[in-house]
Order: sequence, then structure tokens, then C-alpha cells
Amino acid sequence: MMVVRLGIAAVVLVAGILEADTLSAGAGRRYHSVREAIAAAVPGDTIRIEAGTYAGNLVLDKRLTLEGVAKPVIRGDGRGSVIAVLAEGCTIRGLVIEHSGGMLVHEDSGILLHAGGNRIENNELRDVLFGVYFFGASNNILAGNTIRGRAWLDAGERGGGIHIYNATGNTILANVITDTRDGMYLQYANHSVVRGNRAYGVRYGLHYMYSDDNTFEDNSFSHNVAGAAIMYSRRIVLRRNRFVHNRGFSSFGILFQEAENCIAEENVLVGNAVAIFMEAVRGSTFRKNLIAANDNALKMFSSASGNAFEANNFIDNLSPLEVIGRSTDTRWSGLGRGNYWSDYEGYDLNADGIGDVPFKIQNVFQHLEGQYPRIGIYLYSPASQALAAAEKAFPVFEISREFDRQPLMKPVALGLTMPERPRRRGFFPLAASFAMLVTPVWLYRKGRTS
Repeated sequence: MMVVRLGIAAVVLVAGILEADTLSAGAGRRYHSVREAIAAAVPGDTIRIEAGTYAGNLVLDKRLTLEGVAKPVIRGDGRGSVIAVLAEGCTIRGLVIEHSGGMLVHEDSGILLHAGGNRIENNELRDVLFGVYFFGASNNILAGNTIRGRAWLDAGERGGGIHIYNATGNTILANVITDTRDGMYLQYANHSVVRGNRAYGVRYGLHYMYSDDNTFEDNSFSHNVAGAAIMYSRRIVLRRNRFVHNRGFSSFGILFQEAENCIAEENVLVGNAVAIFMEAVRGSTFRKNLIAANDNALKMFSSASGNAFEANNFIDNLSPLEVIGRSTDTRWSGLGRGNYWSDYEGYDLNADGIGDVPFKIQNVFQHLEGQYPRIGIYLYSPASQALAAAEKAFPVFEISREFDRQPLMKPVALGLTMPERPRRRGFFPLAASFAMLVTPVWLYRKGRTS
């Protein structure tokens, strides 16, 4: 009986494959519009769309493949979503998708997904409110797309480049996003993978809200308000990401708020206003990260508890740590070694690579700024530098209770790559950014060879 059932299933599958057809849409083709081709197609068909411009507001309510030839344009009428996917197993590739509606409450998008198991790849989305919106749509793949929002809108009036709501198991690969509110926004979105993407010129490059058990790796976040924001989420793993030059009022490389059991490894945080911001973060581990040339390496509330920093390289930051509150229970070393601090001035008599004198993690000017925020305008002044030098020579303030008791004498070898250059920047900002990148890497290499 089982053999008969399997045989019937195989016949049905083969019949489905044999029935699949390729339909052409375009000038001189059987179907002049994409909408006509969709209406005529049966599940499993492929619609090849020739070069040209076609009316949008398309609805895929059956399993189809839309495949562009020479990047045809699908243009919405300025209302709703340009393409809405209601069926599972669809593929959309090689299209230019533009001119969605402008209603945030209606999720007006370039592509609006309401089903799972779809693949969206190698498309260009522009002049869209949301780029791709996953509304309860799980187990989709979004790869190799370019998404450009509406730069003329205020950030709060834009949608996210990639917005995932109430969905699991989605994979986001090698997309480029700019001019949206957040590059990628995940809310109630568990077990997702975000890898190899680039977000610049947005509010948060990647934003988790109430999303657990997610991984993001090998992404680049530059020139945003914050590279990534991890909020009300647990068990987030972030590896080999680049957070570069995220600056401005309340800007951060990574922001953690009400997060638990996260792991951050081998990330690059360079040239940010604050590299890592931590509030109510618990049980998280930070290891083998490069944290260099930031105004403030770490800004940490005393509500952060049970966290560990080990084998990180802190190089040429203006301030190593600002604690808001009396102290934290952060563990600054593990497995017999702490972190490398470029301003550590201790010694190593037994030549084991670990400083014999604990490193007190403090900055007197940052301490005063925490009490009197307005003095922050003097951060780069000779007065602030003189105050820091005086405190080192004559320590009279009990500012910090944070000690790395096993500081490393040389940087940890990380094998990291250089961050990508941001687009749309003039020569002088680009040169400044490049200088900030080269300096810590040069110091790192010098330390390894000394």
C-alpha cells in the first residue's frame, strides 16, 4: 500500500513538472502586460518579462516565477504595494520595482510577502516606502537585492528596507540598503539569518525587537545613527560585522537594551561616537572584537550584569568606558587573559604576555561628562587632555571600580578584513574615514611585530 502511494505521488510530481510552462510578456510577445501573463499562467509556470516598463500592483496568488530580461521595470501606481505575494513557492528575480504607495499603516511596499517559501533575488527596488515586507511570512530567502527608499522623506516617515513581522526562519543575504528608516527591522522574528548585507545612510542598520535566536554575520553598517540595535531580544549571535563611522547625536556602533545571552565575536567597531552601548544587558559575551578610534569605546549602565569581555582589542579610543551608575559586575578577563588596551602602561616581568599591574578602566573627563553633559563640547580640547594626563599622574578621583586584572601586552590576532568604503561621500570625508581605519590596523600590526 505504501509503495502504491509513493508511486502515485511520483506521478503527480512528474505531471506537475511536465505541465510547467514559460510565458513571455512584452512588446511583440503573446502577452503584452505582466498582469495578463499572470492571469493565464498555471502554478509552476515561469513568466519571462522582456525589457520595458510595465504596470505594477501585481498579485501572485499562485506559485509562479517572475524573471526579468535586461532589468524590466515594474512600476506601481503610487498606491499599495507594487507586488503582493500571497502564494508559497514563488520566485521574483531580475526586476526593477518602483513607486509604491505611501501609507505606513498599510505596509505599502515594493514587495509585500504574505506567504512562505519564496525567493526574492537580484532585484532593484527604488522609490518605495518599505522595500520588502514579510507579514507573517516565514522561511523565505531574500538575496542580492538593492533597496533605496525615499531620501526626501524625514526618517520617521519612511519604512524599513527589509521589515520582518511575526515570522521565523527567514534568510537575508547580500542585500544593499540605503535611504530607509531602518535597514533591516525584525519584530517577533525568531531563528533568522542575516549575512553579508550592507546598510548605510539609515537610522539603524539592523534593528531587533522581541526577536530571539537570530544570527547576523559579515554585514557592514556605516554612516547610520546606529549600526545595530538589539532590544528585548535573547540569544543573538553577531560575528565578523563592521560598524564604521556611525556618528551623531546619540549614535552607536551597537546598542543593546534589555538583551540576554548574546555573543559578539570578531566584529570591527571603528570611528563611532559610542562603539557599544549597554543597558539592562545580561549574561552576554564579547570576545575578539576590534574596538578602535571611537569617541567612547563602551557606555554601560550599572543595570548591565553578568557580562564578560575577553581577548578584545581596545585601540586609540578617546575614552575606554563610561559607567552610568556606581559600578557593574562585568568580568574583564576569561580563560586566564583579559583584553588589550592601547593606553595600558604596565609591565610584564615574567614575559607571559599578561601585564603584572591591573588596568583601571576609567577616564576622568568622561566621568565628569556623565554628571554634567554640557561639558561634552570640550571633549577634544586641550583642557580635557590635560585633565586626563593629570589624573594619570596624580590619581585623586575614585571614578571607576572596573579593572582588567589580566591586561594583554600585545593585541590579539583577529584576522579581520578592512571595512568597505561608504558610497556617496566626498573625497575629504572618505579620506578621514580611511585614516581612522588605517590607524588602528597599523597599531595592531605594529603591536604584533614588536
